[in-house]
Amino acid sequence: MTAVQKPVLAVGDGDADLTARLENELDDFNEAATGHAPHGELSVKVTDEDGELIGGLTAWTWGGLCGIELLWVRGSSRADGWGAKLLRAAEAEAVRRGCDRVMVSSYTFQAPGFYRRHGYAEVGRVPGVPGGHADVYLFKSLTVRP
Repeated sequence: MTAVQKPVLAVGDGDADLTARLENELDDFNEAATGHAPHGELSVKVTDEDGELIGGLTAWTWGGLCGIELLWVRGSSRADGWGAKLLRAAEAEAVRRGCDRVMVSSYTFQAPGFYRRHGYAEVGRVPGVPGGHADVYLFKSLTVRP
């Protein structure tokens, strides 16, 4: 008689192996459902003359959509327009990769106004962020410029 193994449910901290496996499984599922290959990664950064990070942006591209994940500019450089330059560079690269739309989320205490000033429109929000804030979802259609 063979013993039947019971499933084990485990809860813990971050698990890099689990994250990688889930990403692979969902990429396979999404590709089968949509006909679009897994997404690509995109990054833009700016450094000062000492090689120190002034700011950066990370995003992904998939099936004509660009999703901005992170955009940050150090406090002492925020008035120098680096956020806009990083955003424009990412949008241009997204268009080069065949994207015609872009999305991002930003907490109400972060930068939804910044994105609105750059042509993004709010498409939804999730309340309940600590401190009485919300997570704002924004979208922009990208047009190819001659």
